[in-house]
This record gives sequence, C-alpha cells and structure tokens, in this order.
Amino acid sequence: MSGIKSVCVYCGSSNDADPAYIELAQELGRAIAKRGWRLVYGGGTVGLMFAAAEAAHKAGGEVLGIIPQFLQRIEGNYDDVPHIVVETMHERKKMLLDESEAFVVLPGGIGTLEEAVETLSWAKLSLHAKPMGFLSKNEYWTPFFECLEKMVEHKFAPESMLDLVFKSDDPEYTLDEFLNRFVDVG
Repeated sequence: MSGIKSVCVYCGSSNDADPAYIELAQELGRAIAKRGWRLVYGGGTVGLMFAAAEAAHKAGGEVLGIIPQFLQRIEGNYDDVPHIVVETMHERKKMLLDESEAFVVLPGGIGTLEEAVETLSWAKLSLHAKPMGFLSKNEYWTPFFECLEKMVEHKFAPESMLDLVFKSDDPEYTLDEFLNRFVDVG
C-alpha cells in the first residue's frame, strides 16, 4: 500500500503557549487519527507536541514518539504510546524523517524552527520529496514565509524552493494538501 501513512509534527514544547495554539495542535492530532495516519513527534509530555500526540491517541490514532535520552529527564515520556529513545538530536531528526511521509510545522520556538529549516533544506537538496506544511493561527508563520520570499528575491534561493512548502490555518486543508503533493517514490 502506498501513500501517506505517517505525519511528523514539529511544534513547540512550551506549556505557556497561547491556548489557541494548543487547540490547533489538538485539532491536528484528531484529524491525523481520523484519517488512519500515524502521528510521529519528538516525544515528551509538554506543550503543543503533547497536545497533538494525546489528542491523536485519544481519538484512536497511532502515535510514535522519538526522544533523545537527555530530553526524557526534562520532558518526560508519554507512556501511553510507543516511543523510541535515541542518543542525540541528530538521530531524532533523521528518524523523524525516515518514519514520516509528510511534515506539519505548528507554532513553536527555535527548536521547531531549526527542525523545519533542516527538513526544508534537505528537500531543497533533493534528499527527500516529502510534502511540508506550516500550520498556524494568528499568522504565526507569516514572517517565516516573508523571509523565504526575501531569500528568493535576493537570489540566495531559487524560486522553486517556495514550491516545497505551503502555509495553512486549517488542519484538514493541510492534510488534504499533503495528498495533493505526495509523490510515491517507493
């Protein structure tokens, strides 16, 4: 069977985030579960990532957490779902890529941005062809897309890079767009 089976969710780990972002993460988790797709995330029991994972699990969806050992002490384990413990952040990012057919980037901080930018960089370098959407409320990711456009405008990136990502404020639209953009290479 080909197609999307797992979606990686990059997002913030702050418990102090705006409740609108927590609700968005929960809505996304339920939408992924409803489609029978697995939610793959960075492990832990904090912030938007736990909100998405818990919502998917409670909706009957499959969830996989991938967490570096040192973060277990800080963020804990969501013991109700399977998780893989790795040694480094680099191992986690590689495994998140390998375990997923698409990527959603919810609001988050520097760690979320770093994961998203690396995944986008890998796509630009043709190391993968997996769709990537930035999902937000309150135009959270608008400045990031303005930055990408400026990179293209100033010739630091080709215009084709803009085709590798999209932004949305609706979880269902985001997941539908993954189906439109998915390329089965296997």
